[in-house]
Amino acid sequence: MVNRKELNPEASAQAAFGARLRRLREERGWTQDHLGALVGCTGRHISAIETGRKSPTLPFSHKADAALNLTGTADSFEREWREIKHGNLLEGFPEYVGYEGRAVEIRLFQVGIVPGLLQTAEYAQALANGDVRRGAITAEQAADRVAFLAERQTALLRERPPMVLVVMDESCIRRPIGGRKVMDEQLQHLALFAELPNSVLQVAPFDIGERRPFNLPVNLLTLPDRSMVAYAESHAQGHVDRESAAVLPLLTGYHQLQAASLSQAGSVAMINEVRKGTP
Repeated sequence: MVNRKELNPEASAQAAFGARLRRLREERGWTQDHLGALVGCTGRHISAIETGRKSPTLPFSHKADAALNLTGTADSFEREWREIKHGNLLEGFPEYVGYEGRAVEIRLFQVGIVPGLLQTAEYAQALANGDVRRGAITAEQAADRVAFLAERQTALLRERPPMVLVVMDESCIRRPIGGRKVMDEQLQHLALFAELPNSVLQVAPFDIGERRPFNLPVNLLTLPDRSMVAYAESHAQGHVDRESAAVLPLLTGYHQLQAASLSQAGSVAMINEVRKGTP
């Protein structure tokens, strides 16, 4: 083929994206113009993405997945785009987010900070700014992280939103983040979240002691086919698991945690008491 540029998928994540797009297109016998027509762009734009001259976008990735029948799969271009865009996130987390956007039930447990899906923009920005000051991430990565969180939160605004069950360790509401105004608005946001018809919010108080089954954050998702996905992370790594042998013990532990935690009414009362005492 004249002027065909050889691709090196090992050069970068973006190069790997383009090389795989070309391979899947050619396996189907499609021209760049044909794929472009399917995804709503020109063949020249397809060429630029395949050769790494242009970066893929999330809308493009969605359309490519639809054209290539990869939507919602572990091999989707959406997942690959997230890994390119958010490479500073823990391993496994972009995969988890793909499942989160389709879940019908979301169960969360968090220690130390408010769960991401419930964070206000100002609270999330304060956390990201702290990472920048410590040199853990760049300012650009911080902005990407906050924008990514806002995108995740749209999962709660679907036409048929998921049921969201949240248990927070008491440390989440007592640890001051971002100053008085930011923390006050965050606590108010939690109280309003508890009023939603598709939410359950509980606080695991400090005096739960050894009855608290988890020492690290745990996320459990129920997908439309009723299968479950678990996500847990340490400081350095996240891990997604769909095997029932691993997921079911976490679900049992989550039920035990809920039983030992404050009721939703009691949790909101504690949140409001902390809010009144916010210095």
